[in-house]
Amino acid sequence: MQTIDLNCDLGESFGAWSMGNDEAVLGFISSANIACGFHAGDANTMLRTVHAAAAKGVAIGAHPSLPDLQGFGRREMQVSAAEVHALVLYQVGALAAFARAAGTQLTHVKPHGALYNMAARDVALADAIAGAVKGFDAGLVLVGLAGSELPRAGMRAGLRVAHEAFADRRYRRDGSLVSRREPDAVIHDIAAAVKQAVAIVVQGQVTAQDGSVFKLKADTICVHGDRPDAAQIAEQLRDALLRAGFDIAAATGASA
Repeated sequence: MQTIDLNCDLGESFGAWSMGNDEAVLGFISSANIACGFHAGDANTMLRTVHAAAAKGVAIGAHPSLPDLQGFGRREMQVSAAEVHALVLYQVGALAAFARAAGTQLTHVKPHGALYNMAARDVALADAIAGAVKGFDAGLVLVGLAGSELPRAGMRAGLRVAHEAFADRRYRRDGSLVSRREPDAVIHDIAAAVKQAVAIVVQGQVTAQDGSVFKLKADTICVHGDRPDAAQIAEQLRDALLRAGFDIAAATGASA
């Protein structure tokens, strides 16, 4: 049976501010990308989310970001490759400490938001992230936008990589994501999001915002945990993929 990973960005509450419904989502996914405090999350949330994911048998990954709490990590910043290397290393190390204390370990790293999109097109930033991951633990899987510079950087660094696609984001014909600053960048309808994800997994293709269809191969599909209906979309997507003959399991990544 073929397998596909379902991942979700979790642990994004901060202090008295609550985000998402992590406990419900964890019942339907295979991998959790946990915020490390720079765009969301705090020490207590990180600890709680690591324990919750471990209890459900969900793979735990670090979700490092640019230092942008106010903008939820979705605003681009002028940062050097050296700064990005240090930022990623700092955050991965922090989450790894919580995983170790919980008797488990990290399996992957997936950058968040603006950092993710910047590294998808910027070779130097992609190499900086890959270098930080390799420097911390060369056994970790690096998750990046399918076909972009980030997984290519991971391959150059000798890491295992997972190409990621999105259920609820619109694509451009070049494989990049439509900016959230533009209308219709996010697919709000659950049925439409599930349909897009199933087409990517089963048919290896996606329809771009302009109506063109292009090939897209993915190892993992993301569901955004900050959606109010994240648990519903995760459940319906899991059911649709199981019906299509796929098993749901954490991505082990591919190497060069």
